[in-house]
Amino acid sequence: MKVSELYGILENIAPFDLQEKWDNSGLQVGSFEDEFEEIYVSLDLDSKLVEDAKENSLFITHHPLIFDGLKSVDPTKYPSNLIYKMIKKDIKLISMHTNADKAFLNRYVVEEVLGYSITSVDEFLVDFVVNKSFDEFYQEISQKLSIEKPRAVKTKEFINSASICTGSGGSLLSQIKTDCFLTGDIKYHTALEAKENSITLIDIEHYQSEVHFAKALQKLLKDKGIDAIIAHSSNPYTTI
Repeated sequence: MKVSELYGILENIAPFDLQEKWDNSGLQVGSFEDEFEEIYVSLDLDSKLVEDAKENSLFITHHPLIFDGLKSVDPTKYPSNLIYKMIKKDIKLISMHTNADKAFLNRYVVEEVLGYSITSVDEFLVDFVVNKSFDEFYQEISQKLSIEKPRAVKTKEFINSASICTGSGGSLLSQIKTDCFLTGDIKYHTALEAKENSITLIDIEHYQSEVHFAKALQKLLKDKGIDAIIAHSSNPYTTI
């Protein structure tokens, strides 16, 4: 298959024009005329994934490997080290970041991972009804997202409804109209603002909330008759 053919299918799943202006989704390594044999899907790329991948393959990642302009390609420094290895192995790369967030990732986490029905969607934010005590909901989120003791700001004993933005969505706090906001990378001042405005927060972590990208995209590709291999990147944080 040519890269251009797969790109057209991905464009149908999550149009690349949906990405934010600051984003860098799209074809990052390779050309549209290149052909490939295997497809791998992953949240990120790391050295082990590139080393284990077959030659003449293609990765689809959620996070772009190339975000800011590269001034040099130093094979000893990230991300150039991965680009250097990929070119030597003829590995191509397409990234689907904010376009995937808007098109399917947040919805997938709510419906398929957490098991709730969506009530509304506004770009990155997905709302759903909870109707559970905070303690019960907190434990459920911890178990379903495999996060041991998530950080939280508890302002309510009962959660009627919640909103989610996987990854890092703290900047969206002012738009929250539900009782509880689930997102990752919550900063101290965001937590303070939430407490003062009586919005309950649960930090669902960046990696743990978005690692589901691979399975979500694999399912969408399978519906179109395309097989993809899930190749999970490792969580850079160490649990001690």
